[in-house]
Amino acid sequence: MTEQKTKRTYSREFKQEAVRLYETSGKTMSELERELGITPFLLAKWVQETKRKAGQAFPGRGKLREQDDELRRLRRENEILRQEREILKKAVNIFSQTKR
Repeated sequence: MTEQKTKRTYSREFKQEAVRLYETSGKTMSELERELGITPFLLAKWVQETKRKAGQAFPGRGKLREQDDELRRLRRENEILRQEREILKKAVNIFSQTKR
């Protein structure tokens, strides 16, 4: 039989604390990974993400970063405005036609 591996998930707080420990403890990444019980190179990935995204790293499952959320909202609003404009164009066209 083959043993199925389950994917472990870590909370945002756990990831942030692990990165903080790496930055302040003076221990190597591999030492901390062993102590925390995480797979090799995972801490490096978290450190890199923290540097790239600063305070918006690790948004969590289903949560968008603030900029992505705003972009999504603006696109939705833009589509609604396009639809309203098309409806108004059709209404103007209907009312401007002369009776035959």
